[in-house]
Amino acid sequence: MDLKEKIESKQAVLGIIGLGYVGLPLLIEFAREDFSIIGFDIDEEKIVKLDQGESYIKHIPSSHIADINAKGKIRYTSDFSLVKEADVLLLALPTPLDEHREPDLSYIKNTAHTLKEHLRKGQLIILESSTWPGTTDEVLRPILEESGLQCDVDFYVGFSPEREDPNNKQFTIRNTPKVVGADNPYARECSINLYRYITIPVPVSSTRTAESAKLLENIFRSVNIALVNEMKMILDRMGIDVWEVIQAASTKPFGFMPFYPGPGLGGHCIPIDPFYLTWKAREFDMPTRFIELAGEINTNMPYYVTQKTIDALNANGRSIKGAKILVLGIAYKKDIDDMRETPAFKIIEILHEKGATLDYYDPYIPKLPPTRKYQYDMSSITLTEAKIQSYDAVIVVTDHSDVDYQLVRDRARLIIDTRNVFKLYGPRQDGNIVKA
Repeated sequence: MDLKEKIESKQAVLGIIGLGYVGLPLLIEFAREDFSIIGFDIDEEKIVKLDQGESYIKHIPSSHIADINAKGKIRYTSDFSLVKEADVLLLALPTPLDEHREPDLSYIKNTAHTLKEHLRKGQLIILESSTWPGTTDEVLRPILEESGLQCDVDFYVGFSPEREDPNNKQFTIRNTPKVVGADNPYARECSINLYRYITIPVPVSSTRTAESAKLLENIFRSVNIALVNEMKMILDRMGIDVWEVIQAASTKPFGFMPFYPGPGLGGHCIPIDPFYLTWKAREFDMPTRFIELAGEINTNMPYYVTQKTIDALNANGRSIKGAKILVLGIAYKKDIDDMRETPAFKIIEILHEKGATLDYYDPYIPKLPPTRKYQYDMSSITLTEAKIQSYDAVIVVTDHSDVDYQLVRDRARLIIDTRNVFKLYGPRQDGNIVKA
């Protein structure tokens, strides 16, 4: 039985490498379709929790893990020698930027070097990670061919970028179309047939096209967020409320799509993906002025927020040096526990360097784990009336739903609102609230 027949009859064994915010939802959906699955991750703690039917991601209930485990067709492991048992391998790996803001493909490269030791004939390897056009063909494929097997003869590769939006109740894997690309027609057909079980495949002609589509999606958002962030700063200087302006412009039923300002970009995609194209474009002597300008504006937003905080404290007769400040919300967006690229960390860093004492409150992040860049030894406080009153300023960075904002408004001496949680339109300042 060839690979296509195995997929169509659900007899193909799937290997999902990387069980994070992308890999775990994929695993759950394919498990619900009764595929046999091997879940791979280097984090032993994740393996233990999954074996016990426990979730480590807030918006994925443990009951989902327990339900699919009960089918008896899933194994979780850190033993990558088992990849030889899989017919299809889905790679859901991180692709961060390094300290020079250049692509860091170490996770993809290291995984590919591991896979080549256990690769066998007939396998299909699909990369899901956001990356620059050409990665699948120029990086993944050559490493796998070091196994002695030939791509498109002995094994196949494809690219299908993730479109995961954590905790989005309206759009899930099932109803979000998924771009699927491969440079070989058979690989493309097998990939389409596989993803058809859990989503709506959108076939494209090549891996490069699929890789470029993912970048365009996120560059579109990055540029428009930068535009509205710049509008915010301009209108603030003019004494005009950008939130009220957006609300008014949104009444136009055509030709306008609302984007909203914030304290900076967060998440794994939007702050990172544009720089993948910028980096690759240098190879073709092509400038990316528009993309880089958007990145410059968005990267500057934490500095804008901290300056607004400093100015507001000064207006209240308080210096930033020695000031006690509470950061309300660490996650990069509301109601999730994902801290990747959160602007909260940069805001904390800037204010700490200026002499402020900082605490944070986030109902979903009880303690700050070490990251690639930041090593904060901080735990979330308990949000009480007395605690709120003890701070010189409270900065709303993430607008989680599970926060008593009325208590914050009533008891905080000064509030810097970056998310318009208090829905104040018109004046730039209202009592103890300053928009930033």
